Amino acid sequence: MTEIVAVRIDKFLWAVRIFKTRGLAASACRMGRILINDLPARPSKTLQGNETISIKKPPVTYSYRIRKLTGNRLPAKIVAEYLDDLTPESERAKIKLSHRGSFFYREKGSGRPTKKERRLIDRMSDDLTGI
Repeated sequence: MTEIVAVRIDKFLWAVRIFKTRGLAASACRMGRILINDLPARPSKTLQGNETISIKKPPVTYSYRIRKLTGNRLPAKIVAEYLDDLTPESERAKIKLSHRGSFFYREKGSGRPTKKERRLIDRMSDDLTGI
């Protein structure tokens, strides 16, 4: 089997399962969310290997170093052979904060909040966020 010398960035991001579809990878490139060696990348940019990719998926910016190139979709188990994850722990903490959800507890089965309860919840959440 021959080794791949160059592959398009959108195809590579899809192949290593960073994006679900190649179209999503291409649109992220067009929006400027993909950086190769700190330079914005277009979907047609070719990767040569041993480059650093930064991917902005708000609120987190992921960083990867390319070990090997591929143009074919990979099984999730072997993606680690093709990428080194360089994402700092501080960025990973942002994911946990965004998944926390609300601070308010409602009894199960109590139904939807009334208009008065909704205003109270909004007021309390504004106080917590400092708006």
